[in-house]
Amino acid sequence: MTDRQLPIILSLGTTQTLAWASSYYLPAILADPVSRDLGISANWFFAAFSASLAISGLLGPRVGRQIDRVGGRQVLCASNLLLAGGLTLLGLTSALWMLGLAWLLLGIGMGLGLYDAAFGALGRIFGDKARRPITGITLVAGFASTVGWPLSSLGVDTIGWRGTCFAWAAAHIVIGLSLNLLFLPKTESVVRSDKPVAKPHIPIDGTMVLLSFTFAAAWTVTSAMAAHLPRIVESFGATPAQAVFAGMMIGPAQVAARIVEAGVLNRFHPLFSTALACLTHPIGAGVIALFGGGAAAAFALLHGAGNGILTIARGTLPLAIFGPDNYGYRLGLLGAPSRICQALAPLGFGLLIGIMGGGVLIITSALSIAALLALLILSRRTDSPTAADITAEAASGVDADANSGAALPTTSADVR
Repeated sequence: MTDRQLPIILSLGTTQTLAWASSYYLPAILADPVSRDLGISANWFFAAFSASLAISGLLGPRVGRQIDRVGGRQVLCASNLLLAGGLTLLGLTSALWMLGLAWLLLGIGMGLGLYDAAFGALGRIFGDKARRPITGITLVAGFASTVGWPLSSLGVDTIGWRGTCFAWAAAHIVIGLSLNLLFLPKTESVVRSDKPVAKPHIPIDGTMVLLSFTFAAAWTVTSAMAAHLPRIVESFGATPAQAVFAGMMIGPAQVAARIVEAGVLNRFHPLFSTALACLTHPIGAGVIALFGGGAAAAFALLHGAGNGILTIARGTLPLAIFGPDNYGYRLGLLGAPSRICQALAPLGFGLLIGIMGGGVLIITSALSIAALLALLILSRRTDSPTAADITAEAASGVDADANSGAALPTTSADVR
């Protein structure tokens, strides 16, 4: 990691922690008090939240294209302003239409300010050497729920949910906007005339479809577990205390897995680490199915570890296969189905749990295995090394990516 990378990683990691904590992780704490004060069902609150996730996904390609053209600094600064505006409006909400409008603004802000935009900004700054910075910001932001949930709970208890929204809004202006302005470098715009810029042509070929399916399947599982993991492990016999403890283990497991990715798996092609990540959830499901609710923490640790690596893969795998050209736009195209699946998964799996109980892990495991199969097909299409090839070449000291055709360097020496 170079001296130039570290300030950007720390600042972006901090702003990503703030963005996730004050948007994606907010409903878990605010849904009940907001719904109670407004006299509405919590289902309306979550419906507005789901719509905001869908909006952020639909905006992804356009946001990525803008980052490719002008860099991430302007886009991420705009996200701070939009998230601050949405949170302020949420704090002022007195009617259902205001709630919907607040989440509309927050959805646009999430589209401009969460991981895909940050990854695109790093790709624009560092090109094909962005793998380590991407891993770095996910290491810091991996604690977004660990930090965000307690702070939001403390805010609700001390200054109320409205004051909590205003405090998060102020944090975006004082902390988020300041860090993005100070530490994100200005990048040269690719727009050199006043003529309209033609949309870059990115063919939606088999490789794009397979990658998009992989991420959509994986993030469907992630979103379902984020919303329902306590209910699922309790259906296997876990006590409420065991379920809460299991939920607390996901954040540390994500960060620990990202440390392993940065230190050990970094020498391998991202296809290898992504394939491993797709296996951990089904293994965890098998563990809790065999040993019952007492193994809830083990299930959460395995699920969290895989999710931690998959978050990195969302940025590094497209970079490794396609290179940095039109990287932000490509991320937006690949991520749009994932965001929509994330929006639908909580409601869909909530209905399935009512029918199947813990048996819903059969579906989530099948989705994870389907993502793994897509990766295996993808490795053949891109002529990328298989897991066996990577292991053999790593043991002999040969760069596992030498013949893969990938644009991303895969040895730690190449990405310092």
